[in-house]
Order: sequence, then structure tokens, then C-alpha cells
Amino acid sequence: AVQTAVVPRLLRHHDRNGVYVDGDLCVSAPTGSGKTLAYVLPIVETLRKRVVTRLRALIVLPTRDLVAQVKETFDEFCRSTDLKVGVAVGQTSFASEQTQLVSGEKHSLLGGSSRVDILIATPGRLIDHLNGTSNFTLQHLRFLVIDEADRLLGQSYQDWLPRVLDALPTTRPSPPSAVSRADDIACALPCVARLAGPPQPRVSMAAPWQTAKKLLIIRVHQTQKLLFSATLTRNPAKIASLRLVNPVYVAVQAAEGTGRETERSLVLLKAWLGTADTAHSPLQEHYIVCRTVDKPLMVLHLLASYQLTSTLCFTKSIESANRLSRLLQIYCKDHDVLDMAADVQVSAEYSSDLTPSERAHVMKQFRRGKIRLLICSDLVARGVDMDCVQAVISYDVPLYMKKYIHRVGRTARANRKGSAFTLVEEQEARAFKEMMRKAAHWEKVKRISVKPAALEPLVPRYEVCGRGAV
Repeated sequence: AVQTAVVPRLLRHHDRNGVYVDGDLCVSAPTGSGKTLAYVLPIVETLRKRVVTRLRALIVLPTRDLVAQVKETFDEFCRSTDLKVGVAVGQTSFASEQTQLVSGEKHSLLGGSSRVDILIATPGRLIDHLNGTSNFTLQHLRFLVIDEADRLLGQSYQDWLPRVLDALPTTRPSPPSAVSRADDIACALPCVARLAGPPQPRVSMAAPWQTAKKLLIIRVHQTQKLLFSATLTRNPAKIASLRLVNPVYVAVQAAEGTGRETERSLVLLKAWLGTADTAHSPLQEHYIVCRTVDKPLMVLHLLASYQLTSTLCFTKSIESANRLSRLLQIYCKDHDVLDMAADVQVSAEYSSDLTPSERAHVMKQFRRGKIRLLICSDLVARGVDMDCVQAVISYDVPLYMKKYIHRVGRTARANRKGSAFTLVEEQEARAFKEMMRKAAHWEKVKRISVKPAALEPLVPRYEVCGRGAV
């Protein structure tokens, strides 16, 4: 649905005279609905006829993992084109990235230089290149994509946004064919690229000047900004900081609601459910009220009783994820209560404490079904695409509805069935119920009552492993 709403709008990028007519775009669509393709396709289609390599599309993402995922998508669709895609995330040395992004010229070049057409970056590394890479420029940028916009706008990231916006061209580049001609002229006649008035005397070529003059006239808009998020902000201050031009707000949902749901977060959640009837929804939501000390046992009980395999477990912190993962590994060592194959491990931690290569290995093993429970903070909840997730366990209650949405959106994707379980401590039950009621969603979440007798067989081993470990 999101591609249908967004792609045609982005491809209608100029009128009969070649002037860009569309404004900036703000897209709110549920996780797993195809937001990445919604901007990858029009960017590739718009830029594929370019002649000279310039940095014309910049995609900003909050994490390295998301950058790697989006890079794979761009590589797939750029395979039959000459477009070059680069990344800037800090996985390699700064000097190595500089070599990949710009030419080796020591002196400053008019209009800068670029070895890539499309750059996918994290905010911190992007600012590093703006500040420290000679000839790195955003002056030719056609598209600025801010993916996971709420997360990026909600954190300072060294005040990256004002710095990037100040580096953008004050006018929006013209269509690809015209841009190509302009770049060719600029390469042959450096002075033409800087003209803002009549041609300088040393320019004697009439035809190229007329073409360049026309190109200068039609550059009438700023770089087109595209914002994507599952829960896009409507905070006026944050929106104003983006300096949007004629913005259009697009909210996409997979199915119509029942008419009672007015809370925007519920609309997004219903987009995953696909129906108002919970009994026939691909996502089944549950909550369990339990004591704090019983939560690790409850996780084991859910894995065993519901025969959960590829399961995500969200904790409130990296430290909590680490402790829970170690406890479960110790518990299940030489004591297979989950009846697992020999080559399958019960749990693994996925967090920023791991190196990029370690995270990639863990994710690969999880997708292959070699890890039963992947324990993580909310890093994974924002955009990392995993269609294999059978269930989601919120080990710690999310404080906000939007965080709940991002978590449960990891399962029941593409109309597959999935389950979501939230472990609610006794003192949290009232706040959790109130949060769900405000979103008109309380009736969709079913309570599961687990009797103490169901946990008793697990207690002796748990006490040996250390009740205070988590």
C-alpha cells in the first residue's frame, strides 16, 4: 500500500517545462509495509539516466544495521544501471571512506566531487565527512531521505540536522537529463557553473551558455526531503526544524478501521492486524501479570508451552539483555527443558555492545533458525527486516504506545501469523491497561493466567543459576 501511495507521487517530479512541482513528503506507514522500496524505486528511476556521477541522493538512518539493509536493497535495483551506491557508517577507517566517496584531489574543486550517486549514512559519520572530507558536498542533492524519522529527530546526534540542511543546495536540481547536460557543461566550462547573471566575457560558446542559462532558470525548489517512519511526529517544533517546502503528509494503513479508533498509534497497529476482528488477525496479542523475580521463568514457560522458535525478546536495556541471555544459556546447559536440536542455542544477545561482524553473525544464525530466542533492546524494533519472527516477548513493558507498536510489528508480517506477549509486573498493570485503553486497544489484548504450579518444575534449577542474575 505504501508504494502505491508514494511511488507515483515521487515519479511525477516535473511539469511540461521540466520544473519540479512536488513538495516534500512525510510518510507514516507501519513497519514491514515496504517503506524502503517506496523511496528506493523512485530514486533509482529518477537518477538512472545521469551522465556525470554526483551525490544526488542521501539516505540517513539511525543504525549501521539499517544502513546495511537499505544498501542491499539499493544494490539489487541498481544492478542494471551505472549508479554507484556508497555507505558512511564508520565500519572502516575515515581515510578509507574518504577514498570511496570522493576523488583524491588535494585542492578544492568547484562543485566538489563524488564517486557515488547515492550515499547511505548514519548521522554522526555524515557530519564527520561534511566537516573533514575535502570536496565532499551536498550541493547537487536531489533527494534527502530521513528514514526512521522520529528516532533521528528525537535525538541530537551532534546537531546533525541543521548542519545537513545548511549544506543543501538553495535550489532543487532539475530533471536527470537536464542535470547531466549541466554537469557536462560545468566540467568543460567551470565558470558557467558559477554564473548567476549574464555570461562572463571569456565564455564565447553561445549554445552552451543558452543551455546553462535555461538550467539556472528552472532550478526553482529546494532539495526534496522524504521523511519515513512508522510513527511520524506531528510536533510543530520538530517539523519546523526540517525546513519543509510545500509538505504533503501521507498516512498509510493496510485496512480500514472500525470507526472507533481515533488514536493514530492504533491506526498504525491495525495496519498490521489487517482486520478489526482479533480472532481472525494474523497477530495475536497477550499479556501476563507476574512478579519481577518470575519473569525469566515466564520466558522459559512461554518457549516451552507455546513451542516458540524464532522469537524476539525486548528488554529495557543492553545490560538486562545481556544478563537474561547468560541466565538462559546457563539454565539450559546440560538441562534441555526446551527439547532443542544439538546445533540450536536457546538464546543470544543482539545489541550495540557487539561488533558489526558479531551482530551480522548473530542475525544470520537467527534467520537460519539456529537461535531460539534473540534478546535485544529496542534497536531491532526500528526497521530491521526479519520475516522469520514467530513471536515477540516484551520482557519489560514499553512505556509508550509507539514503542509497543514497533515491537509487535516485528512479527505477523506479510500476512503471516504471529504472537506478541507482554510481561507486566504487578505494579505496572494499571499503567499498561491505561495506555492500551487510551489507544482504544485494550479489548484486543488478551490476558494469560499462568498458575504458580506451572512454574514450579523450573524453580530448583533457576535457584541454582542465581535468582538475582536478572
